Amino acid sequence: MEKIDLMEHLQPHVYIPLKVGNIDLSITNAVIMMWIACILVFLTLFLAGRAGKLVPKGLQNLMESIVDYLRTNLIYETIGEKGMAWFPFIATLFFFILFCNLLGLIPKGFTATSNINVTASLAVVVFLCTQGAGIHKHGLFGYLKKFIPKGVPLWIIPLMLPIEIISQFAKPFSLAVRLFANMTTGHLVILVFLSMIIMFKSVIVTPLPLAMAVVMMAFEIFVALIQAFIFSILASMYIAEAVHAEH
Repeated sequence: MEKIDLMEHLQPHVYIPLKVGNIDLSITNAVIMMWIACILVFLTLFLAGRAGKLVPKGLQNLMESIVDYLRTNLIYETIGEKGMAWFPFIATLFFFILFCNLLGLIPKGFTATSNINVTASLAVVVFLCTQGAGIHKHGLFGYLKKFIPKGVPLWIIPLMLPIEIISQFAKPFSLAVRLFANMTTGHLVILVFLSMIIMFKSVIVTPLPLAMAVVMMAFEIFVALIQAFIFSILASMYIAEAVHAEH
């Protein structure tokens, strides 16, 4: 039976080696797919907005529905009316992650969000924006006071403060790992089904794994949408927690 390395299909491949000192800036398939995702997001929203019909149809109707849902459920209901300034950031996160997820389902494509470096970078951006929003709203010392609830006995503060600080770093870590794990697992399951066709080399066996792969592919489209939404809504909740006065 032929040995197949499934993980090889999930690893980034370097197309253009590039190093600046000790920093590796090589152009990989993950980088290229992120570039393509950015271009597709821009073109999709540009074409949808270009129509500008009073009664939207087709792409404009779809994009307006998604944008309205994001504005209502991800911003207004989590951060509040004053949080609308964060809408462009959250919407960009959603569409970028969604397109990165979907591009990985195209044959010969690569899911950039199945690379922990990509998801970790997105999580770091969310972390920095969250801390920046809290400091901008309350000031540095006012924001730091949020880590210690009112009325807490002094002897508990040395125990509680490290826990609060660790929780701030745990949030972006969970964002990165959740997106990475879900996208990697789904694609790995599809590869397992498809590899069965190659391993057994039998026409009799082919229909079942092929059918399961098609089912998983359809399910992965749903997962791509859900994971983009989860990442975006959690980012909104973290920002809301930082800017709201209540602990």
